[in-house]
Amino acid sequence: MIEMKNLLLVGEQDGVKGDFNTLISMMNYVRYTTLEAIKYITVEELDYLHSPTGNTIGMLLTHMAGVEYWYQLNTFENRDLNSEEEAKWLPGLDLDEGARESIKGNDANYYITLLDEIREDTYAKFNTLSDEWLYEKSEFGRSQATNYFKWFHVFEDEINHRGQIRMIRKLYKNT
Repeated sequence: MIEMKNLLLVGEQDGVKGDFNTLISMMNYVRYTTLEAIKYITVEELDYLHSPTGNTIGMLLTHMAGVEYWYQLNTFENRDLNSEEEAKWLPGLDLDEGARESIKGNDANYYITLLDEIREDTYAKFNTLSDEWLYEKSEFGRSQATNYFKWFHVFEDEINHRGQIRMIRKLYKNT
């Protein structure tokens, strides 16, 4: 659970060292606002599909967790999903017809628990790493990126999808 105590104070996270303070501060704020965007949400809202090829809020929340999980593998283990992980995460990562068929019927607590468990693993690993790790470079698409950028991208992706979540909730309320 994210505490309000230092939520708006970038770089002042209790028990967090160095440059990870800034990263975790931003990740915490983004997650807080995502959770606020789904406060009091119903299963019907989570599963609402505005168009046949669109995303549901449940799909987007699963996508957020999947993106973070993939970046854990990429930055912590320098690998991609294995076949077992693909079966679990690809529907949410791809946001395709398979996701529309399989990601539904869950309540908000299901998605919040999924997000929380992935985030706990992220922060536990962050606590074992040095600031230098944040600035290590590796291949990223057709370019290079630092681990810091990759983790910025995790919460930047969440921000974009949180906007979609807010829009979907408004569309649902107008049905």
